[in-house]
Amino acid sequence: MTQKTGTVRATHRYDAAPERVFDAWLDPAIAGKFLFATPTGRMIKAEIDPRVGGGFTFTDRRPDMGDVEHVGTYIEIDRPRRLVFDFAVPAYEPTLTRITLDFAPSGSGCELTLTHQGVFEAYVKQTQSGWAMILDGLAKALA
Repeated sequence: MTQKTGTVRATHRYDAAPERVFDAWLDPAIAGKFLFATPTGRMIKAEIDPRVGGGFTFTDRRPDMGDVEHVGTYIEIDRPRRLVFDFAVPAYEPTLTRITLDFAPSGSGCELTLTHQGVFEAYVKQTQSGWAMILDGLAKALA
């Protein structure tokens, strides 16, 4: 039996140019501060190979769950407009899902729209709040 999946969307406005917001996703020093980082965890690995076919690994050490590894492969890198990658958390769900980030100029800043496809319906709400936390964390990392 296959599980039903849904799509999660989140939008956030940043007071930074699209290039700066885009680049933050591909810079391990910045991405390690917000991408898959949790308030109670400590990022112990943030590795990025920023090319189509390249990948990333982020490992967040959490007191309640141990080391949680997040992995992905870049499908499309179109700076500063779009970033697409396949994503999984192998210890919990090895199924790859697809994440698309669209960056659009907005006034003196940028609006980022995130679309996460293939999320199991049971995890849609949790995934939505997770991405909201990550996008807020990106704003703090850019400040």
